[in-house]
Amino acid sequence: MRDRSIIHLNVTDFAVAVERVCDHSLANVPLIVAPSHAARGVVYDMSEEAYQDGVKKGMPLSLARRYCPAAHILDPRISLYRKAMTALVKEVASYTPLVEQGEEDGHLFMDVTGTHRLHGPPPDIAWRLRKRVVKSLSLDPVWSLGSNKLVAKVASRVVRPFGEMIVGLGDEHAFLEPLSLDLLPGLYAAERKLMVDFNLVTIGDLARLSRKQLLVPFQKRGSYLYDASRGRDVTPVLAGVDRSLKITREHVFAEDTQKVQELKVVLTGFVHELGRRLRQKKILARRVVVSLSYSDGCSVSRQATDHNGTDNDFALRNLALTALTRSWKRRIRIRGCTLSCDRFLPRSPQQSLFVMRPVQEVQQEKLLSAMDAVCDRFGHNSLRLGSCF
Repeated sequence: MRDRSIIHLNVTDFAVAVERVCDHSLANVPLIVAPSHAARGVVYDMSEEAYQDGVKKGMPLSLARRYCPAAHILDPRISLYRKAMTALVKEVASYTPLVEQGEEDGHLFMDVTGTHRLHGPPPDIAWRLRKRVVKSLSLDPVWSLGSNKLVAKVASRVVRPFGEMIVGLGDEHAFLEPLSLDLLPGLYAAERKLMVDFNLVTIGDLARLSRKQLLVPFQKRGSYLYDASRGRDVTPVLAGVDRSLKITREHVFAEDTQKVQELKVVLTGFVHELGRRLRQKKILARRVVVSLSYSDGCSVSRQATDHNGTDNDFALRNLALTALTRSWKRRIRIRGCTLSCDRFLPRSPQQSLFVMRPVQEVQQEKLLSAMDAVCDRFGHNSLRLGSCF
């Protein structure tokens, strides 16, 4: 697995880049992509100019305006970003069938191992890809090349917002050692805080600890941290399904609430959006996570799982309500909620020959298929899953 050649293509600030392609007058203007008419809108994306002023993704729009008062505010156009992402994948798919994409974020992993006889050395492929994307889509991506996905992703973070980097085989540890732990993918906030308490600053500091030493404070996550700090990653590039992908929808209430009905209505609306998205991508979600943010600044996240995976709105709603019950354990008003699903599996095109499905499940599948057809013709908001509790 060490002999692989993985290219990571990343269009920095993807939503902003797409908006600037559509309107060239925005090229040198600080931009913030956020719902401007929402009572408590949060930043969806921002330009490099706004980022340098302190604006971050997920920041309340009111705070972002104070950090960057000169910024131009644009409402998110998710369908446009989705269309641009599809075009980006189409441009690179001719080089390899192993293309793993993110969710309208401009990130692509490509496994070009063994393609040198067709397309030349991997660095040449990356150069031609960048030129092709710039010419056809007017998007200028960062690219990096490594022996695995983790190293390639860190390399693209090092050179962003513009540039390229090649990490040769055997140079993974030397490349990662001086870098900040903030560049290491997959770290949780609690783990990052614990590393600060242990005075671990660089990835090299983490790599100097043995596997047994890491298992004590980080428990089962210690093995991942041990391998990641040394640049080891055997995760394959999965065409069509990104195992690291997380599809998320977030809502901030106009006024803090404690009414269970309001949360159930919001979650049901999210479930319909996520279920339709899963069916479009032909993938199944095995985990649903509900996160509640409270008025006092605390947040709680709980999950519910379906080991077989599902894209059924009704099953997803049951999982979401289960996770909601598990997460709502405080008597403090709720400011906002987030619903996300991950741990995806590809949906098999063939039905099982020996398992008889319940009649209700078959009826629900037909109903959802009809609803999707209506939404495809008349718009995604033309028909939605009802909330009756």
